[in-house]
Amino acid sequence: MKQDYVILFTRNGLGDGPADLQLSLVSKFLYLTLDSDHLPAKILFYTDGVRLACEGSPVLDLLAKYEALGVELVLCKTCLDAFHLSGQVRAGIIGGMPDIIEVLQAAPKVLSL
Repeated sequence: MKQDYVILFTRNGLGDGPADLQLSLVSKFLYLTLDSDHLPAKILFYTDGVRLACEGSPVLDLLAKYEALGVELVLCKTCLDAFHLSGQVRAGIIGGMPDIIEVLQAAPKVLSL
């Protein structure tokens, strides 16, 4: 069941630990959230977080499941351009900062990870 909250990823993983731990944690978080049946309305990605939805990310299969269940994934175009990743997006849609701001302002709850 989709909820009215939004998840915001600003990192390529979760936390401040080693990169492999961060990616392991984000994978576990996405899997358990998917399994909980309390899905967010949208998942936003900016700064290093856009890497989670690009080629080579270990969570692409999980993100595809979110999309299949109607969760909208929005990636920051400015961030993708800055990291030269625009051609490597494998999940979600590319939006601008105005799109992200609109979602954040309208959301009753935002989980920033």
